[in-house]
Amino acid sequence: MPKIKADRKALIRWKIYIDRAKMYVGYVQFLMIAFVLLKAYKDSFLGRLIFDHLAISIPLILIVFVLLSLIVGRVDTLLGLREEELRNSSSSNPVMRDIQQNLEDIKRTLIEIESSTRAS
Repeated sequence: MPKIKADRKALIRWKIYIDRAKMYVGYVQFLMIAFVLLKAYKDSFLGRLIFDHLAISIPLILIVFVLLSLIVGRVDTLLGLREEELRNSSSSNPVMRDIQQNLEDIKRTLIEIESSTRAS
């Protein structure tokens, strides 16, 4: 039996796998909540229409879900929420701060080199 490697990198990789799986579980949960909501209105006109024609309703609900998800994702992109979230996340990440500091140092050095070559 192969030995399971449980060092820090492996634990972080496992956490990433769990986070990714959690995202997919969220899709299923959303659909289940939608189903519960529809079930609450089962005795209404719309509820009877949906539950009497499940072969048509379920694919239609899935298509509407995908389209609404794409619209919400597009609005999120247009508003720049993801970029701002990543910017905030990376500014609190010490590794990213080090990388940014190193880039600033490189820029400063390049400017100094360019100015010294122009002066000569």
